[in-house]
Amino acid sequence: MSVNRHFNPSRLTLARKRRGLTMTKLAAAVGVEPRSVSAYEKGEFGPDNERLTKLSSALNFPESFFFGDDLDEPTPDIARFRALSKMTAGQRDTALGSGAIALMLNAWIEARFELPSSDLPDLSREGSPEAAALALRQQWGLGELPVKNMIHLLEAKGVRVFSLSVDAAEVDAFSMWRQSTPFVFLNTKKSAEHSRFDAAHELGHLVLHRHGSPQGREAEREANAFASALLMPKASVLAYAPRMATLEHLIQLKKLWGVSVAALTYRLHAVGVLSDWHYQSLYIELSSRGYRKKEPDEGARETSQVLQKVFAALRDESISRRDIASELHVAAEELDQLVFGLALTGLNGSRNNGDGKARKPPQLHVVSTSKEIRR
Repeated sequence: MSVNRHFNPSRLTLARKRRGLTMTKLAAAVGVEPRSVSAYEKGEFGPDNERLTKLSSALNFPESFFFGDDLDEPTPDIARFRALSKMTAGQRDTALGSGAIALMLNAWIEARFELPSSDLPDLSREGSPEAAALALRQQWGLGELPVKNMIHLLEAKGVRVFSLSVDAAEVDAFSMWRQSTPFVFLNTKKSAEHSRFDAAHELGHLVLHRHGSPQGREAEREANAFASALLMPKASVLAYAPRMATLEHLIQLKKLWGVSVAALTYRLHAVGVLSDWHYQSLYIELSSRGYRKKEPDEGARETSQVLQKVFAALRDESISRRDIASELHVAAEELDQLVFGLALTGLNGSRNNGDGKARKPPQLHVVSTSKEIRR
């Protein structure tokens, strides 16, 4: 990545928001007046060497980061968040800052690897979210079978999946289109079932709301209905669900579709298996047991197939995450957070030939993963 010789104010703003800091808090950490930070970000003047070092330390970004070109940054108007009303502006900005780093990493990866291209249809004209989910299942040849792995399915269809790694219950996930490439960011600190539903929910936004309509609660409602129908097809639910289900029945049955017991209870009511009274009774019981916050008998967490393959190839070339971070001018921890919970294969190698002397990195060939990725 090219580096300018001049301080880039926009990168300071991004770094500050990525850390969830106000100008006032950053100024206090650096030992300057808030007016100075404002001037730095407006480009009125840049920090001197001493202040730059303190900014770098306070924000945990290398000094070289602040001299790079303008970054491709997600903005609130194009990124769709779950539960946006529950998020603070700081939490939103932190997530969007993570998205900007992910776009950099994705561009770095795509320059070296051939990743699956997008195969997401525009389903905005379908009559309902349920109809859209059924149409997508038919187009992708899923039938009525449960989706074994949502992340693998998204990646096989060209969606780039990254982790938010935000330790805040209010930040579930968000998605966006960047030119012709769809992105999904998941909070991988949630339960496995929660993350699967989030992934399906964000897929709903990508295929239903690419052109920006509707917005707000209506869009969230549609994405929820789409996710529920995609993960738990009506015909499949009617075939397997017992008529007088107990909570113990549902805890076992949820494993078939890989969903939370709360999501399954809601779906059974939506398709008419549960009466209003039965649904309310089960909902009260699962809430009293704490199953709204802690999922019983949690399933195995899904991981990224694309990132695993990419990192394995890089490791074979002795390219470590610190090598990548150095090229992107970010801390290695930033990369760790983007793949947290998604990639088990680490990038702990280095450009070293075993005798303690660094060697020139080999030229990477383009590797196609599209034919290798399957649901």
